[in-house]
Amino acid sequence: MRLHKLSFEEEIRARQRARGPLKEGKTFEHGPAKFVFIALLAIVVVTHLIALVALGFTPS
Repeated sequence: MRLHKLSFEEEIRARQRARGPLKEGKTFEHGPAKFVFIALLAIVVVTHLIALVALGFTPS
């Protein structure tokens, strides 16, 4: 049983020490941000395709 609870900042520092350094190019630091980025990118692509179909795009 722990008698002394770590402060919020100390808990974050302890987790970061335990995790170690991030590997370059292998880790996207913020998982939810990656999800939001990919979702927004997909929405933009889909809406552009719908607009092309709705406006009757014909390649020349």
